[in-house]
Amino acid sequence: MEGLMFYWIFWLFWVYITFFMNKQNPYRTKLATAILVLIILSNLKFMFLSYEFYASGLFMLLLSYIIFSKKKLGSLLYAFICSFIVTIAYVAFNLFVIYDPVWVIFQKEWMMGIFFCCLAIFLQASLKDRLLMIVSGSVQGEILYAFYLSKFEFSYSIGSMAYLDVISLITILLVSWSILENAGSFFQNHFHFLEKGKQKSS
Repeated sequence: MEGLMFYWIFWLFWVYITFFMNKQNPYRTKLATAILVLIILSNLKFMFLSYEFYASGLFMLLLSYIIFSKKKLGSLLYAFICSFIVTIAYVAFNLFVIYDPVWVIFQKEWMMGIFFCCLAIFLQASLKDRLLMIVSGSVQGEILYAFYLSKFEFSYSIGSMAYLDVISLITILLVSWSILENAGSFFQNHFHFLEKGKQKSS
């Protein structure tokens, strides 16, 4: 069922941020609000220039642009390049599924999730920048993909539930990877501290 993964994952994020995240965290309220708005908009759609848009996709794109606008010029240029790479990769992946589906060896959503998670990790260092790159690039990819299909008179809903499932999967994979990265740093620092303590005691 399309959208089920999206609702489960983002509701879990919202519950964690609202009830368990440190209340002193400056991003806590903004994150909870953004997730709640995204969930509310997930079923809202409209027509624009003969294209069907889901409001959640445009909301994420607009939000990512607003955050991008606060970056310095050098960081903004690199973020734009990374976002463009994701856009092209997103369209290319979907076109491969249409023209050569034999290489889709397991569920498409999981293939996309793993591929774009790896791409984000390779291109960006922080979780925030990885998510921004994936969101902006994938929504742009949705628009470009819909434009391409319209030339063959195929209709395509931009930012649909199927898309939100993929985004939620990429998000949970990136968050999990970030937790593993931070856990590695924590244990490394912890054991380094213990070794120093042993050296001092000896």
